[in-house]
Amino acid sequence: MFTIATFYKCLMLNTDEVKHSLEAFKLQTDIVGTIILTPEGINSTVASKNLESLKDLKDSLERHTGELCFRFSNSSRKPFKRFKLKERTELVPSGTSLKAYDFEGKYLNPKQWNDLIKEKNSLIVDVRNIYETKVGSFKNSLSPETKNFREFKDFVDSNLDLLKRKKLGIFCTGGIRCEKASAILNEKGVENTYQLEGGILNYLDSDIDKENWIGECFVFDERVTVDKKLDPGIFIQCFACRRPLSPEDIKHKDYVKGISCLYCINEKSEFDRKRYSDRQRQFEIK
Repeated sequence: MFTIATFYKCLMLNTDEVKHSLEAFKLQTDIVGTIILTPEGINSTVASKNLESLKDLKDSLERHTGELCFRFSNSSRKPFKRFKLKERTELVPSGTSLKAYDFEGKYLNPKQWNDLIKEKNSLIVDVRNIYETKVGSFKNSLSPETKNFREFKDFVDSNLDLLKRKKLGIFCTGGIRCEKASAILNEKGVENTYQLEGGILNYLDSDIDKENWIGECFVFDERVTVDKKLDPGIFIQCFACRRPLSPEDIKHKDYVKGISCLYCINEKSEFDRKRYSDRQRQFEIK
């Protein structure tokens, strides 16, 4: 059984120092997953069969970041193929110059979140991408239908009057995108904004009534989706476009394992599909 740890923190970070201290972990074969280092903080999902290895990683990181909040889940399947350490300029590419640590949002725990959903003047906004929202979301939430997070600022500009009139609740998978979303909203004068603390994963891991959650939650690992109990869901992933596919999607005539699906059949060239076909044959040989 693999223990999966998800964590992030917004802060001014010396990425060279952290990278140097993590070199030893790159050599350990029992930790898999990705750590993203940026000048505005750290974001990560990692996994191991050895809980002590994750504790050692946490101790090493906290020498540079201060206390980190690790949120845990489990998977019987290996959620990542290997360990990756990435350096980027932003925690979440936003198309703005805003830094995640420049603005501290207002957080709601899962019970407070359920209460907010019931309020008449509340508006619940899903800041994830459209392919994620189609898998599952909160009841009556609004999806900006963005293809990537860079488009969120355009959604805010187009709906500014509505957003300012409402008591706004925003959520994402683990919370990191809400940090940037809150900064964008605050800069535009949308001050009555609240974030779901720890995101959907923390909500599903809590003991409160989850009747407001509909469907499954897309995750960025080999599980593809998780259900309300954080067990692996029913979706698989198209290897061509990385979108989640339901059991019904797999029955579609345009689905060919490793090569295409109904969502990307018209997006990819014949050259792409030939390349995917060759790759799929190599996987099957292995």
